[in-house]
Amino acid sequence: MPDVRDLVDLVLGALNDHDVERALRHFSSDAVLVSPIGVAEGHGEIAWYFEHLIKGFPDLGITVWHKVTCEDPMFTEWTMTGTHTGPFLLPRGEILDGTGRRIAVRGCGACAVEDGLVITYRDYFDQLELYVQLGLSLELAGDLV
Repeated sequence: MPDVRDLVDLVLGALNDHDVERALRHFSSDAVLVSPIGVAEGHGEIAWYFEHLIKGFPDLGITVWHKVTCEDPMFTEWTMTGTHTGPFLLPRGEILDGTGRRIAVRGCGACAVEDGLVITYRDYFDQLELYVQLGLSLELAGDLV
């Protein structure tokens, strides 16, 4: 059974390969993923969340640059990069069509594990940093935050 650090590497490795099914194998069936975009509960919603990111940013990549050495939850700091070429759902339910803009957004994740599977995964990132890189006006981004 992988420890929490190995489990995070397996999940992020699957996402970097755009293999949602492989990533889901490491989540419990009732896992919860929380991000600034919203809350996803269970495999179906978590799969939709990951697929949504990959559809909006087909060259999505996540680079971990720091791991905090506590056991559970395990914290990672990362940079998410990609080119916004597909639809991307904003928190208020609006769809932002592809802008062609590159993003590089820094964030961190907290992962809790039980019985060798992720039970909660919380991502934190600066929404304003993302919205400005996508070319949204500060007025619009301010309404969304």
